[in-house]
Amino acid sequence: MNQFLQPLPDKCGRHILCSYKNKTSTGQIIRITNIPNWYFERVICPGELLLFEALSEAVLEIYSSEEATAILRDRFLCDWLKVNHTAYVNT
Repeated sequence: MNQFLQPLPDKCGRHILCSYKNKTSTGQIIRITNIPNWYFERVICPGELLLFEALSEAVLEIYSSEEATAILRDRFLCDWLKVNHTAYVNT
């Protein structure tokens, strides 16, 4: 999983694969800022699904993209956004 800006800290917690979908009609900014020595931020277009790797204790903050500012709309523990690998396996 390519993190583009900064790789996850190796010595912190358990790495998990997460997903988040922007179900709104406007762009969103998502951020993780509670992990020391790591910063994650992405712009998510309406309807876009993002897969990303995070630590289970990371908190994903969702900001709506208003005209000249970003407003915090929600927060999710990344462990809640964990991808269920078995849901994608054909049996």
